[in-house]
Amino acid sequence: MSKKDSQSLLPSLADYRDVPRTWKNDLLAGLTVSIVALPLALAFGVSSGAGAESGIVTAIIAGIVAAIFGGSHVQVSGPTGAMVVVLAPIIALHGAGALALVCLMAGVIVILAGVFRLGRTVGYIPWPVIEGFTLGIAVIIFLQQVPTATGTEPGESNNAVVSAVQSAMSAEMPKLAWSLGIVALVVVIMLVLLKLAPQFPGSLIAIVVATLVTSLFGLPVDVIGELPSGLSAPTLPALDPHMMGVLIGPAFAVAALAAIESLLSARIAATLTNSGSFNADRELVGQGLASVASGFFGGMPATGAIARTAVNIRGGAKTRLAAIVHSVLLLVIVLVGSGVVSQIPLAALAGVLMVTACRMVAPTTVRLVLRSTRSDAVIFLLTAIITISIDLIYAVLIGIVAAGFFSLRQLAKTSGVYREELPGEPVEGDERIAVFHLEGALFFGAADRLLERAEALRGVEVVVVRMAELQFLDATGAQAATEMITGLERRGITVLVKGVQPQHRALAERIGIFRSLRDQAHLFDNLDDAVAHARDHVARARVEREAEGGAG
Repeated sequence: MSKKDSQSLLPSLADYRDVPRTWKNDLLAGLTVSIVALPLALAFGVSSGAGAESGIVTAIIAGIVAAIFGGSHVQVSGPTGAMVVVLAPIIALHGAGALALVCLMAGVIVILAGVFRLGRTVGYIPWPVIEGFTLGIAVIIFLQQVPTATGTEPGESNNAVVSAVQSAMSAEMPKLAWSLGIVALVVVIMLVLLKLAPQFPGSLIAIVVATLVTSLFGLPVDVIGELPSGLSAPTLPALDPHMMGVLIGPAFAVAALAAIESLLSARIAATLTNSGSFNADRELVGQGLASVASGFFGGMPATGAIARTAVNIRGGAKTRLAAIVHSVLLLVIVLVGSGVVSQIPLAALAGVLMVTACRMVAPTTVRLVLRSTRSDAVIFLLTAIITISIDLIYAVLIGIVAAGFFSLRQLAKTSGVYREELPGEPVEGDERIAVFHLEGALFFGAADRLLERAEALRGVEVVVVRMAELQFLDATGAQAATEMITGLERRGITVLVKGVQPQHRALAERIGIFRSLRDQAHLFDNLDDAVAHARDHVARARVEREAEGGAG
């Protein structure tokens, strides 16, 4: 890696060159985001099983580190719903004590992905996969709130749907009624404010009202409980080789999600603002460092948060200062307001996340995907169903594979293997000459068609293979062409190849297309020359047959 490349992954003073001009907007945006982020950080911490403290620590520590080291000028990072979906079963299976080690391992993996320049790979994820993934996550986030919303414990099943049903079935009155009442109060306030006064922080106002109602009337609902009045000292997690081996799979899943979500969020942010493009590889390094730092302080793995980033941009953010201010203000709240925060009812946080989950899915976008093409609709639904029923990382992988399958099938349909008429006036013997016109792509998905057409040839002495309009050739396609030529020559049919493009010559040479020809003179750049040679060959063969017949 060159010195210039390595420096592009590190912070510089250039990141803040616009601060003297934009600092007022950045401060206001940071304040706005912190108001939105507080209830979400608490809610995501509780929902993951790590606790409200872990969520707020992540927003503070990871938020600052990602803002400084990340590749986007306006990205806001912290705990997210998608990460909660991955973390909840890990914590349920291995305990909260494994969280710090997962943070460290996943963070290192994401850092390495940035160092090895894998940032642009997110561009290969098709749009239907992203939208199906988002829909599935939204459903899981909503279902994960059912235990808190009903005042029950989570179900025994690791599947979100089954666990939600189990929790709901175990609910008891009157706690169920009070908890659902708090949820309904929060939902109504958020929806009303969203419609009538969207400029106000609906989630924060709803939580304040719910907390006041709970405290004033002494409602029998669960609350967050005591929180520390500051950050704990950083601690290196125990590097137990056995536990690291157990957690390597979950760590890769967390790292994959952190990379995908952060890069998608940063890419969306770049389209919403004129603050400049983002550095995808530096973003991975920054998010990896953020997760490592978060783990040291008892937090969770972090990702770029699309909703909070959008609020940041709408608030007028122009530089990284806004995201830094957001984290600093959250730290101030922890230092001076932990007692008030501890009285927030958990059902209120569940209501916030239920509304958040519903707002993650835009009905217009769903309709667009479903009405686009049949294959895209299938990919969208498949990804969503697998996300909900199995695992979101598998869902993305299977969605990409399905998208690749449909794309290759469509590409194969555009690949042409045609027999065409010879140019010019027909002459005697032209019926013994076949011109194969190859166009589009000759790859593993279309190679069999070429072999089938060649096998079906009868009564032909010369085959001219036109390759000038072949746009793509892979090793399988080149091997199929070699097998076709070898097979035809074995049947006594002379093969002439015309118009191999310069970008295909090296592969054709390595695989053996040229060696399979009877004579290297059978390689042509001009179709008229190839046809003239073919006609001459047929004429000479006819003369030879007539001479042999006369001699007989």
